Amino acid sequence: MNIGEIGTVLRRRWYVMMPLTMVGILAGFQLYESVPVSYQSQSSVALLDSTAVAELAPTFGNPIANAGGSLVVTADVLIRTLSGADAARDLQGLGVTDPYTVGFAANTSGPMLTLTVTGTDREKVLKETSTLTAFAGEQLNALQTAAKIQPAYFVQTAPVVLPQTPQPQLKARYQQVLAVVIAGLVAGFTASFLAESLLSARRRRREAAEAAGGTGVFKALVRRRTRARQLDATALLTGYLGLAFFIPSNLTLPGLGGVGTPANVFALLALFWYLATWLAGRIRAAPGTRLPRVVMWLLAVSVLASYLANASRGSTHKEVLGADRGLIGLLVWVSIVVLVSAGIQDRARLDVLLRRTVVMGAVVAAIGYYDFFTATNIAEKISIPGLQSSVAQITTLDRGAFTRPRSTTAQPLEFGGMLALLLPFAVQQAFDPVRSHLKAWRRWAPVALMGGSLPLTVSRTSIIGALIVVMVMVPRWKPQRRWTTFGLLLGSVAVFKVLVPGLIGTITTLFASFLTNSDSSTQARTVKYSAIVPYLEERPLFGRGLGTFTPDLYFFTDNQYMLTLAEMGLLGLVALLALFLTGIHQGGAIRRLAADESDRELGQAFFASALVALVSAATFDALSFPMFAGMFFLTIAAGGSYLGFIRRAAPKPRTVESPCPPVTQPSRTGPRQPVP
Repeated sequence: MNIGEIGTVLRRRWYVMMPLTMVGILAGFQLYESVPVSYQSQSSVALLDSTAVAELAPTFGNPIANAGGSLVVTADVLIRTLSGADAARDLQGLGVTDPYTVGFAANTSGPMLTLTVTGTDREKVLKETSTLTAFAGEQLNALQTAAKIQPAYFVQTAPVVLPQTPQPQLKARYQQVLAVVIAGLVAGFTASFLAESLLSARRRRREAAEAAGGTGVFKALVRRRTRARQLDATALLTGYLGLAFFIPSNLTLPGLGGVGTPANVFALLALFWYLATWLAGRIRAAPGTRLPRVVMWLLAVSVLASYLANASRGSTHKEVLGADRGLIGLLVWVSIVVLVSAGIQDRARLDVLLRRTVVMGAVVAAIGYYDFFTATNIAEKISIPGLQSSVAQITTLDRGAFTRPRSTTAQPLEFGGMLALLLPFAVQQAFDPVRSHLKAWRRWAPVALMGGSLPLTVSRTSIIGALIVVMVMVPRWKPQRRWTTFGLLLGSVAVFKVLVPGLIGTITTLFASFLTNSDSSTQARTVKYSAIVPYLEERPLFGRGLGTFTPDLYFFTDNQYMLTLAEMGLLGLVALLALFLTGIHQGGAIRRLAADESDRELGQAFFASALVALVSAATFDALSFPMFAGMFFLTIAAGGSYLGFIRRAAPKPRTVESPCPPVTQPSRTGPRQPVP
């Protein structure tokens, strides 16, 4: 179904679309008129150690008085105290009845707190902020008095930013109104195509009955065929890939944060196309492709459960917004999986999609070479009107004497992880006999670009991903190809050693420091493993909500499994592991059922890619990065779709009732055609 046909259905069913749309608009107007404007005031205080700490303190190891000199733990204790139920009850007695939050000040590493009060009365909000600021100092003194600390060693609060004039929070109000209007549009859109589907089915049954009974003259419907190619899922996914690969991941639509990339918005619109086409009866999921969608249902249940858990725990405004963004991210992932696994009906079109993914990934890798050898980042130079950066500042990252490339991704880890996901498919396509008519440079350029970019990131994640690809794919090859590959790998190491002096030594040092636990990055990750335990013990089953465990409120986890435990609990971790294991299972099943060597290598590529994702998730918060997450869900869904095609084409096993080998039937989708 193309855009013109969608418009025709909406015009034909205007009596469904218009009322629901008007209901949404009127509900939004009513919400705008009835909901009062919220005002917000903030103040900031810093914790200052006493001058007496220069002398020998009478007691050591007190976490309130000194906390090792940094006072960060002291600030954390104060934040937890002010956020507790006892403090809220005391503040209500002092007149602070509006919601308030206390947290570490953004973009600071020291003991600085931000106090925020939100309410509908401007003067009252300002007064409550002043009361909260003074109460913070009194509460800190009470804590130290209870710990029997001498007054000379008291930590003091010093106002850095006095209570600010309350500002109207119109953005949140407009977001609520817009959400109601969009809900009305979506309801009208869905109901229009549902009505079209029901009425069309009823008309077809009536015409079939008339033709069978001979009671009337059957008139065949003549459908107009457009000269233009029909819009399909592969075309839409190609548009998504173009936006995902070539618009920097940090550029997003205002107000949506990291999930508001143009590629994600396009994926959501593509989901509406699939919904309209499916409701109109134009498309049905191919048999045998259900597994990725079933696993996505498990992930969706865990995300929704964590969203409800976040709503029930009295979370902050930032956490509520983060949970909303988490739901948007889930819809984007669902869109990709549904479009690939249920929207593509022809294996040839799936081959085209996978080939385009590899080619675009190779272009992103080529941009990484530019970043590395020019010691810059191309994302800094790209500015698109209407988009804003979702991070405070984009700067180049160095390790040793080398600039770590990012290309159009958000971080070198995402760059290396994404290329490691796609590298197995580049290798498989280079060996694919269907593409043997192409020149060698066209087949092997993506392999060289992707494989060569991985060590340039100076990242353990990239090297581990490359090693997994080699260890999974190479042992399955014939001896001649295997030994040739080992020779090329050794030659590549020698080339890097000559062209980029010091790179191999820096990478070797990285792994040596990791094994001896002397690397600061490794130590920071190890410390965070224990820091996540209190949050897991607080909400072990459903977590705190997808998207709520943000660094400005808590800390970086650098581990997708730890982050999933904090945000979605044990249920979310089970869903995440199910995704990884599904990818591994699909690759193994394709390899087992394939009738030719090319498809067996394709199955091995899916196996290697899923294993790379499984291991990479332990080295950084992988699904927080839109490009890596998009490619991961695309490969998982493509594996399920390929498995369905290959399973239907596989010969049925012999049985006692049918001992003869089955007669080979021509494939429904026809033979594979060369892919340019």
